[in-house]
Amino acid sequence: MKILLTGSQGQLGKALIALKPSGVELISFNRQDLDLANFQACRDVVHTHCPDWILNCGAYTAVDKAESEIDFANAVNAGAPRAFAEALLENGKGRLLQISTDFVFSGKQGHPYGPDAVTQPLGVYGSSKAQAEATVLDLLGNERACVMRTSWLYGPVGKNFCLTMLRLHRDRPEFGVVADQVGCPTHTAGLAAACWKVIEKVVGGIQQWSDAGAASWYDFAVAIGEEAFALGLLEKPARVNPITTAEYPTPAKRPAYSLMDCSASLKLLGFDPVHWRECLRLVLKKIA
Repeated sequence: MKILLTGSQGQLGKALIALKPSGVELISFNRQDLDLANFQACRDVVHTHCPDWILNCGAYTAVDKAESEIDFANAVNAGAPRAFAEALLENGKGRLLQISTDFVFSGKQGHPYGPDAVTQPLGVYGSSKAQAEATVLDLLGNERACVMRTSWLYGPVGKNFCLTMLRLHRDRPEFGVVADQVGCPTHTAGLAAACWKVIEKVVGGIQQWSDAGAASWYDFAVAIGEEAFALGLLEKPARVNPITTAEYPTPAKRPAYSLMDCSASLKLLGFDPVHWRECLRLVLKKIA
């Protein structure tokens, strides 16, 4: 089976490569190899390699910067998936696994979002990802496209909230973290395993994946300090102060509540739920 992977040097891309099943021919592209903002280049690479699956985890993820780089964010996050889908149609074969985000939701619902929930993104990043979802499913249908939504992704490498908080715990005696935005952390190895299971089982439609439980960013930051201290990664965790979104203004609005109902995907893919704090411990052990 031939898989075309984008975003190979990102934190999810590296986890996917590490967990690659035997028998898979993986053709990996990073941002230097393939410009996802180049529509024609994205079409050409599909025609050249004729993959059985495209695993598109490359993305423009600078949520705040996207508010001022609208065209670029849309080109990467919405244009590239359209190019991939159109080329797959022209090839007459191949499927697409499109990674998406909880930022497609407004956060106003107040209870976990199901796969069929209405998307109402608050900013450019979420809007571009929502466009991608609609486009690939419209062009390829559930038979040839799978959208995998995830949230608060982090791992032992790359640029993510966990590694940033670990640095702040080391460098500062105290700092503030937003406590009124609720969702769920997701570790990269768990998402990567779910993605490979999607391909193995030939799953389509909208799937949702995060670790189990719920947390605010404040909860997550406190847990990072406590778990890192227990593992000997810190001499002493910093004091984390809860603050409001209003006290930490950003160019992009973020959903106040973006918890997703992942029960259907867990059952379909054959996984048991694992609490986010247990997953955090596993990630920090890799750093230790």
